[in-house]
Formats: sequence, C-alpha cells, structure tokens
Amino acid sequence: MIPVALDPARLAIGLAGDGPAAARRHRLLVAAGAAPIAVSTAPGATLPRLDLLWIADLPPARAAALAAAARAAGALVNVEDQADLCDFRNAAELRRGDLLIAVTTGGQSPGLAGRIRDHIGTLFGPEWAERLAALGARRRDWRAAGHDLPELARRTEAALAEAGWLA
Repeated sequence: MIPVALDPARLAIGLAGDGPAAARRHRLLVAAGAAPIAVSTAPGATLPRLDLLWIADLPPARAAALAAAARAAGALVNVEDQADLCDFRNAAELRRGDLLIAVTTGGQSPGLAGRIRDHIGTLFGPEWAERLAALGARRRDWRAAGHDLPELARRTEAALAEAGWLA
C-alpha cells in the first residue's frame, strides 16, 4: 500500500451504484471536498472522463464489467468489498477540519481499521481542527519570513511542546 492524500479539486471523481454503501461513499467523498460525478450503471452507458471511480451496491458481474471499462479508460477503480477488482483501498477516515487520519489494513479487516480509527478519535477530538488552523497560520508566517524546512520543523515541535498538545 502507498498512502497518499489526493486533492479532489484536481480530480474527476465518479461514483456508481445506488444503495446504502454508495450513499455512504457519497457522504465520505463530499466530506472530503469532492463533487462526485454520478456514473450510469446501465450496460453500454458512456463513461465520463474520470481519474477515480468508486463502485458500490452492484451485482458482481456488473461491477466487474464497469470496473474493466473504467480502468480501460484510464481511471483507478475501487469496488466496494471486492478487493480483486480494486486498484486502491479505502481507509477508515478520521477528520478534524483539515487534519485527516487514515487507517488501513490493506483490505484484510475493515472492521479493525474502523475500531482503530474510533480509538484514535478519542485522542484527537474536534478541538484539533482549530489547533491545526492555528499552527498552519504560524507555519505560513514562518515560511514568509524565509525559514527553511528544518527550522519549520523545529518551530513546529516547539509550538507543540509549548501548547502541550501532544504531551
């Protein structure tokens, strides 16, 4: 697995399916700042140009055909709970403003990933959204003052220690 954070504003993101898993995925994508494109699940329907496609709540044969068509058109594909059809896995997400903590088990145990995410959520509450915003503003000021990356790291560590946030 390669962990990455993608900017949804730079990507064409599709979602195919109509059911509870698709609705959940839609909510997660919107929470991440995406505007998912609804993709028709009808056989032979024209696919829009996509970078990523999530497929959920489709019969296995239809999901496999749609995944193959999307992949042939250059999109990376995730089919809900069908690891053999996935180019990438979904992580269990914890969001606190722009702070994103993701946990994955490589598809082996999504339930475990969710439990770990929930435990981490007890350590990083909603206050972390404001903490990150404040620290981000300070970092922008430090960069504008011309500090290099090692100095930015040192100042970040000092600010965290001063605030006692990760003590």
